Amino acid sequence: MSTIAHTETGADIGTTAPTPGTPAAGGHPTHPLDRLGAEEIELNRSILEQAGLIGAATRFPLVQLDEPSKADVLAWQPGQQWDRRVRSVLLDRADGGVTEVVTSLSEQRVVERRAVDLLTEGQPPIMSEEFELVERILWNDPAWCEAMARRGLTAPERIRISALSAGHFELPGEEGRRLVRCLSFLQLDDDDNVWAHPIDGIVAYVDLNTAEVVELIDEGDFPIPMERADFEAGPGISPQRESQRPIHITQPEGASFTLEGDLVRWENWEFRVGFDQVEGLTLHQLGFRDLSQGGRVRPIVYRASVAEMVVPYGDPSPVRFWQNYFDAGEYSLGKEANSLALGCDCLGEIHYFDAVLADDDGRPRRIENAICMHEEDFGVLWKHTDAYNGTSSTRRQRRLVISFFITVGNYDYGFYWYLYLDGTIELECKATGVVFASAYPGEGYPWASEIAPGVGAPYHQHLFSARLDLMIDGVGNAVDEVDAVRVPISSENPYGNAFTRKATRLRTEAEGARLADGSVGRTWHLVNPRVANALGQPVGYTLHPEGQPTLLADPTSSIARRAAFTTKHLWVTAQDESERYPSGRFVNQNAGTTGIDTWSQADRDIDGTDIVVWHTFGLTHFPRPEDWPIMPVDYTGFTLKPAGFFDRNPALDAPRPRGAHCASESQGAHGESGTCH
Repeated sequence: MSTIAHTETGADIGTTAPTPGTPAAGGHPTHPLDRLGAEEIELNRSILEQAGLIGAATRFPLVQLDEPSKADVLAWQPGQQWDRRVRSVLLDRADGGVTEVVTSLSEQRVVERRAVDLLTEGQPPIMSEEFELVERILWNDPAWCEAMARRGLTAPERIRISALSAGHFELPGEEGRRLVRCLSFLQLDDDDNVWAHPIDGIVAYVDLNTAEVVELIDEGDFPIPMERADFEAGPGISPQRESQRPIHITQPEGASFTLEGDLVRWENWEFRVGFDQVEGLTLHQLGFRDLSQGGRVRPIVYRASVAEMVVPYGDPSPVRFWQNYFDAGEYSLGKEANSLALGCDCLGEIHYFDAVLADDDGRPRRIENAICMHEEDFGVLWKHTDAYNGTSSTRRQRRLVISFFITVGNYDYGFYWYLYLDGTIELECKATGVVFASAYPGEGYPWASEIAPGVGAPYHQHLFSARLDLMIDGVGNAVDEVDAVRVPISSENPYGNAFTRKATRLRTEAEGARLADGSVGRTWHLVNPRVANALGQPVGYTLHPEGQPTLLADPTSSIARRAAFTTKHLWVTAQDESERYPSGRFVNQNAGTTGIDTWSQADRDIDGTDIVVWHTFGLTHFPRPEDWPIMPVDYTGFTLKPAGFFDRNPALDAPRPRGAHCASESQGAHGESGTCH
């Protein structure tokens, strides 16, 4: 479902579109990449039930569209039939077994089925129902209740449990178990911010299938911070300021984009919107209509997503050494998507897409307003005042924003894809929410900041992996690493002012694992060596990294093995449909044996072939008092800029600005009402 809405009234003014992936009249989707609809998710469950694969203890950690291969999608023509498939992962609570099944919705039958080897592959993601399950398990566990009573806590229902992914540390007795490790927080009342009151020094290891406490680690009592840290209202919060005047963002003539189901056209851009349970928002077949080439839509990226993100913590204490979370592979980004609020999360002429995912019982669950799309003014696109011919020219930049927000426990993340008039692509990730709190042991503790009296916040990182399945003006791309080069004084450079650049072609996967280097302004030029621009140069885009620290944990650590993608800023691999996630298909409790570092050992050819670029970026967070009790947004991301992809500035056709805010209402810059020249 999709809706267009204005922020001025807060009312929906658009029309309701059909369920994603389903035409208005029902029946078969119209494109192989259309998102799964509610009817399809129900049909998938029915097929599995008829095949005898669903019992009383069966749960559904994963239900996803089994996307056709890249080659098949590119060869597909409108009107052609295709086999619509769904890939499900089934967990049997009774025996702990996991089965991966592919159904054909077209033929209404099971076409693939295999047992998942939990010891070598790992566990499926943690499900939403399991967060409630662990509270009931611990509230009823005598040893845990006794440990809480020693701390003066005798009302278990006031102790809230944070069920956290267990990782893989080769601890005896954990093999094959579906585990979480549980930290506790005190909630003073129903409105209280629980993260302000960590009950430190104790952690419970819980088996989710057997519903038992496997181990209780109690390292002693720490004072529980009792100061409230509410951020909406309460003691210590200043009255809300009254200085702000309204900012109205309106488009009286409507938005500039058009839609056909999941297909979006805006200015010269064209792409498809997708939504995956693990990755959340995905963009497909992203291309730019080049007017200098007769209006041909030139492909740039076949599929773009945030394929994984991990938050490794740096506190080595006995109750925290294991803290690191893969928010995609262990928690499913898409399942954690927020329903976005008009006027709060997005401003302007908004188009919302609902998301339909399978719940833990394999039935459809709708997330209303999961994706927000709108356009924004973004300042000056280009400008020049010329003293010789007496002209002054200005154009305004604008961008299309496609975004969604998730909440995973204490943290909230926004993912914003930006498309610009000049062909630039940008991804911005916004981190906010509440930092994960601990007790602060005392002055000089080297692994955490004190952010409030007695409240610590362990040092940690937020590291993301963007997966870019390239298609720079066609299949068959390559990557050049480009560094700025200082040139010493010589006969060619007698005054020492010269500098140049050096481009190095990355030819195999071993060469494609790279680090950014800000000292030489390192970028990566993504090119199509078979297609030349008007100057005879290969067409391409340049990836501009931020170049912040990669993983800071020891290279031999568990997290370095499991999140090997975080050890490099760039990985380039041969395109493979099965290599969708950089830490493997089943990240939860995976030992680190199925990730991108293992694939790249094949050292496949990446020079002029079908390739995928994986870019690691992110934040290293040393929390500060200003991050408490709620963290102002911190930003990270990267930019893709055309570099020889076009023969000249592709935004020369941008119209002159118009409107009373550009010049005097009575007279524009050259005497024309409200127009800049």
